[in-house]
Amino acid sequence: MNNFGFYDKFVDRHVGPNEEEISKMLSAIGVSSLDELIDKTVPSSIRLKEKLQLDPPQSEFEFMNHLKQIAGKNKVFKNYIGLGYYPTITPGVVKRNILENPGWYTQYTPYQAEISQGRLEALLNFQTMIIDLTAMPIANASLLDETTAAAEAMTMFYSLRKTAKKNANVFWVSEEVFPQTIDVLKTRCEPLGIKLRIGNHKKLELTDDIYGILVQYPSADGEVYDYSDLFKQAEAKSILKAVAADLLSLALLTPPGEFGADVVLGSTQRFGVPIGYGGPHAAYFATRDEFKRQIPGRIIGVSVDSKGRRALRMALQTREQHIKREHATSNICTSQVLLAIMAGMYAVYHGPKGIKAIADRIHRLTSLLEQSLKSIGINQTNKNYFDTLKIELSSSDEVEKVKSEALKNEINFRYISEKEIGISLSEQTTINDVNQIVKIFSTALNRNINGRVNNAVQQIVNPKSLNRNSSFLTHPVFNSYYSETEMLRYIKGLEKKDLSLTTSMIPLGSCTMKLNASTEMFGISWPEFAELHPFAPLDQAEGYLQIFKELENDLAKMTGFNSVSLQPNSGAAGEYAGLMVIRAYHKSRGDNHRNVVLIPSSAHGTNPASAVMAGSKVVVVKCDDHGNIDAADLKTKAEQFKENLSALMVTYPSTHGVFEEAIIEACKIIHQNGGQVYMDGANLNAQLGLTSPGFIGADVCHLNLHKTFSIPHGGGGPGMGPIAVAKHLSPFLPGHPLVKVGGEKSITAVAAALWGSASVLIISYAYIKMMGAEGLTHATKAAILNANYIQAKLGKYYPVLYTGSNGFVAHEMILDCRQFKTSASVEVDDIAKRLMDYGFHAPTVSFPVPGTLMIEPTESESLYELDRFCDVMIAIRKEIEDVEKGISDKEDNPLKNSPHTLEDVVNDVWEHSYSREIAAFPNAQVRLNKFWPSVGRVNNAYGDRNLVCSCVPINEYIEETIK
Repeated sequence: MNNFGFYDKFVDRHVGPNEEEISKMLSAIGVSSLDELIDKTVPSSIRLKEKLQLDPPQSEFEFMNHLKQIAGKNKVFKNYIGLGYYPTITPGVVKRNILENPGWYTQYTPYQAEISQGRLEALLNFQTMIIDLTAMPIANASLLDETTAAAEAMTMFYSLRKTAKKNANVFWVSEEVFPQTIDVLKTRCEPLGIKLRIGNHKKLELTDDIYGILVQYPSADGEVYDYSDLFKQAEAKSILKAVAADLLSLALLTPPGEFGADVVLGSTQRFGVPIGYGGPHAAYFATRDEFKRQIPGRIIGVSVDSKGRRALRMALQTREQHIKREHATSNICTSQVLLAIMAGMYAVYHGPKGIKAIADRIHRLTSLLEQSLKSIGINQTNKNYFDTLKIELSSSDEVEKVKSEALKNEINFRYISEKEIGISLSEQTTINDVNQIVKIFSTALNRNINGRVNNAVQQIVNPKSLNRNSSFLTHPVFNSYYSETEMLRYIKGLEKKDLSLTTSMIPLGSCTMKLNASTEMFGISWPEFAELHPFAPLDQAEGYLQIFKELENDLAKMTGFNSVSLQPNSGAAGEYAGLMVIRAYHKSRGDNHRNVVLIPSSAHGTNPASAVMAGSKVVVVKCDDHGNIDAADLKTKAEQFKENLSALMVTYPSTHGVFEEAIIEACKIIHQNGGQVYMDGANLNAQLGLTSPGFIGADVCHLNLHKTFSIPHGGGGPGMGPIAVAKHLSPFLPGHPLVKVGGEKSITAVAAALWGSASVLIISYAYIKMMGAEGLTHATKAAILNANYIQAKLGKYYPVLYTGSNGFVAHEMILDCRQFKTSASVEVDDIAKRLMDYGFHAPTVSFPVPGTLMIEPTESESLYELDRFCDVMIAIRKEIEDVEKGISDKEDNPLKNSPHTLEDVVNDVWEHSYSREIAAFPNAQVRLNKFWPSVGRVNNAYGDRNLVCSCVPINEYIEETIK
């Protein structure tokens, strides 16, 4: 940059260590320069020969102006398209204090429950809201979107087939289900041997080969059907029933749980979550109690802590892919926690009266619109409806006239067919909007209006048989926070219970908890990005399309690949999409039999789960004593399964934190035996600018934008998992039923929206544009530096399990804590919980090796914070040594009793052999800035034995409050 450039460089704000600190760290590591460290860490055989070429980096100020120009290219029309996406009103207190608050969006998935009680309570509220509105006994804590929730229902039902249905393989779907849902079901069913049958539910013959059915409520075109008789017939034939339901409509309509549904699913987008051109939004999934061990995704449950106090945690984790691996029925890892919290808080904010009033107002405006259109001779065909009218005109010419007039008035309708128009109203619709819609039709079709419409409609038009009579949201949490002051304090009170990046570093291995810079986040709240409907005409989204094009090009360059699909909306979804693209490629060549996927034993659990979902057979490859893939075993198995080999799934650097030197040879072995190489992008943060998946020899890679490219984790979502592919795989990138995207031979959709969770792509776009090629490369080097500095400081206290040939680690490392179980009866969980007393989140516990801690500091942490963490780990090692020497009791010591709460420390009774000061204030830093865990160690077994997944009943709530 010349002398007139901005002083501030974003890379200097993003990367923690400055030049002086880097020198000190290099000295501690024992190398003379950063380049020397990289040369000794990253194998020369995989190093890029040329520097990464991207646009010059922009300052934060320059980028904000750049983004404003792009935003101006988007046209924010009024949208009445529907199809699962509706304008909504986000309460200001929720937008400001959750969506835009790093105290919420920089949290991690709540595996460490004791320092996650705030978001766990918020998610319990979400589950309770879903349970109440659907009238189902149990709900999970969100899924990725409505389409994938429907796919999870299909596969769950398949695994639940009763003996009488063990040979049934047909999943029947109403033709009135959203088209994007049907497309994703097509993608998911084929590899599993499930046949999709689509038809008219009024003509449905429940044959013996049908194991499950799915209907939409209200239907895609707006009609509200009574499915009770159909469901009774299905029940009699042991056919499971799923309902995709508009959650807001259930404030007025009979909930599916009351007419026999086995699963109710859908989106919570219209509960205060902006459309965002398709996402992210939290899907919901509710089911019967007997299916609680098969339900996909996370479930929040009520348990107790070590002192018997109420405590929340993630329940029934043995169902999840990281435990069941290839035996899992779902690969769900990331959900949509931040958006689920927003939706739950929308219900807390409005309460049952407010939710019902909003739904009632929408319905009455819809009824008013119908009457007004009928008064000028317009035919509306839906007999019963909630918010959507289906207009039938006499010709396609009339439809085109209405469309032209609507666009002149900056309005989007849904154009169902040549003669049919759909109009879906929303929370944002006003009486003036109804007048405008009527005027558009009257002008376009030359019909006379007799004055303005008014509020004449005073009754709900649907029959009583469809009306809801049961109560919902009766718990005090939904009936207590009417003023913004009280709502603000409730939200802030929950936030204070949780440790986030605003508190301290979160050194989770394989998670890349780096900085989510404020400037990167601003755009997601701008209406030019937040209010666009994903199925609006493309010429209204030119700003978004520019971002997508540039982001795809940049990601392709960084990965060394030809093409990118932005559709997969989580890392696990990216894995699945990549494998399905490989599957399509093999099939295009007549290699339908290629279904064996080789996966190293160290792989993340989503890998084998995704492979099975993609119709593959998993063969595990051994790892050697140094943490590398066993090359001989890989070669043997590649040759053994040569005729049926589909792919190798490999993470690089490995999950063991090592740059494996034989990776290029591994890729060659797979290619020589007819397979493709899928590279898991979980550790791409150690590759950027130094090497790339394409250069190494992979064919496809998914990218965790919520790791490497700065999208925040949000407490467990949102995430994004785009896939980058080599040229020969480009034709098979995912398509979509409503707009042409993907390759010429595209597989069907893998997510509801064309570009997945489009609005958060702005964050990664901002990160790349402000970092530039040199900045991204420096960040990679800094991530490797920080990890090796921690190894240098902690290696003498905790054995580092795996290193490269020169004794260095990649961007993360595994500390072996197994010996402490023998020497001091100290488990790795004791260390994890003791870290909370010092104000730190634990590293990744017991993955990929049981009894270990995997640490990834990222490039964003400063030397000060790294030293602070290392000092704490050294202090904990001294506490273990005190137990080993008999200075501390083996059972009654600060590790075994951690974490210590404020209530514990101020209690009149203190019966421990160590002081309160050692318990809660073990070092000087903690005394200056104490983070208090809100509960003691959570009893997971108790919670699973006594499963409660909703807010406690009112009488228990009152008793607890009195206590």
